[in-house]
Amino acid sequence: MVGAGAAGAVLTARLTEDSDRTVLLLDAGPIPRGKDGFGPALLDARLVPGAQPNHPATTAHPVRLTPERPWLVTRGRILGGSTTVNGGYFIRARREDFDRWAAAGNPAWAYDEVLPFLRTLESDLDFGPSELHGGQGPMRIRRNRIEHPAALAFHDAARHFGYPTDPDKNDQAPPGFGPVPSNAIDGVRRNTGLSYLSPEVLDRPNLTALGGCQARRVVIKDGRATGVVVEHDGRRITIEADSVVLSTGALSTPHLLQLSGIGPRAYLERLGIPVVRDAPAVGAHFSDHPQVVLDWTPREDLDDPADSWLGGCLHLTSTGGPPDGAGAAGDLEILQSLVPMSGLVNGVVRVPEAPLSFLVSAQTPRPTGRLRIRSADPDTPPDIDYNFLSTADDFRRLREVIRVTAALIDTPAFADISQGLLDPGHEVLDSDRALDDWIHEHLGTAQHTCGTVPMGPADDPEHGAVDQFGRVHGVRALRIADTSILPDTPQRGPAATAVLIGELIADAIRRGRR
Repeated sequence: MVGAGAAGAVLTARLTEDSDRTVLLLDAGPIPRGKDGFGPALLDARLVPGAQPNHPATTAHPVRLTPERPWLVTRGRILGGSTTVNGGYFIRARREDFDRWAAAGNPAWAYDEVLPFLRTLESDLDFGPSELHGGQGPMRIRRNRIEHPAALAFHDAARHFGYPTDPDKNDQAPPGFGPVPSNAIDGVRRNTGLSYLSPEVLDRPNLTALGGCQARRVVIKDGRATGVVVEHDGRRITIEADSVVLSTGALSTPHLLQLSGIGPRAYLERLGIPVVRDAPAVGAHFSDHPQVVLDWTPREDLDDPADSWLGGCLHLTSTGGPPDGAGAAGDLEILQSLVPMSGLVNGVVRVPEAPLSFLVSAQTPRPTGRLRIRSADPDTPPDIDYNFLSTADDFRRLREVIRVTAALIDTPAFADISQGLLDPGHEVLDSDRALDDWIHEHLGTAQHTCGTVPMGPADDPEHGAVDQFGRVHGVRALRIADTSILPDTPQRGPAATAVLIGELIADAIRRGRR
């Protein structure tokens, strides 16, 4: 097992429940034991370690959001992966996401099929066990309270415009304003390491967990994965295995496959990499959510958040809908931060007189990205293009969600606590062309990359690199278990779906399902 992140930790915990199975878990980062091993600074749910440049628990991938917009995408490099360094947002994908993936040749991913796994993985501390929610799963889920003055103002502003109440964003009800389901409990970010790989699980006799192991390539002989080459303690060694599962993340996994000879033939041959499997879908069309940050200035110093940086969250449906006219419910997201962005970047909760922010994004699935290997040297990062803002609809959606956010801040509810939106000003907001220029200059990403090794039928190699249970087409004993297998990014952040991937693939392995 390579990778102890959002899905890898889940898969490891479930597979080692079978005493007759032996698992070797390798991760490039450290593998702390329990809360004391992580330390309070890393687990403080009022902060986002992944927002802090050069945080030791992260690794940064150089990318281009547009041809003129370089960026660094940060991912977790520690037990729990990005669930250790992200914001604790834990919203399920929408029913239409699951059913879209199922219709693409992956019937096990239909909503009604995955719902039992969604219940199994969680303990919902607000709604308890039901037909929709679980009560005994490893991931403890709680919705942040709408009590902070800024969150209350957001609530009232949403009501002012008649947006529906959305008290449980995991129940597939019509989208609207509500609290964020989160794996932050009593101020502690409960990552998949804490939730699934407790010290008791790490001590199972059939599990060996080894940190500081950087995977370099998968060893494949006669069409079968037989091990991995890793760097450990300054030495390059080959570790043999009966089967290999890669769970290194949606940016690292496709790169590792390409280094191993699994990817588009033309690119591999150009670099002198022996082709094991011509897999044109690897890295060919991934997706993510474009995002911009809108700052507003409080009239006076507001309270520090009690347990989480997250405030309220509004999902609304874009008026134009996707290009095909089939509207997607809640494809725009306005996510509130109760900690200044300068605080999140610098690892502190309080920054006197600093503005607060909304993170606004367009969440329509748009598989525009491309990842291609640039060298057979594993230390050379791949070439990663997100190709955001490639259509007029991309700009239209972002313009709409920005203008809605500006209108919310202009309501009487916000006027009591806010001096108004800092940027963009009305002269920009009122002009499509000026606002498009502003979007291009301020564009970021929600860091929700999916689809770099998409699941789909073997007879459609342009769109499917693995089957619905993560098995790599044409290579025996090799599976992928992370968000790279999703055909595209769901219409919500993918953390909860990443945990689901671990549960679903573990079940497939344990049942011997094809």
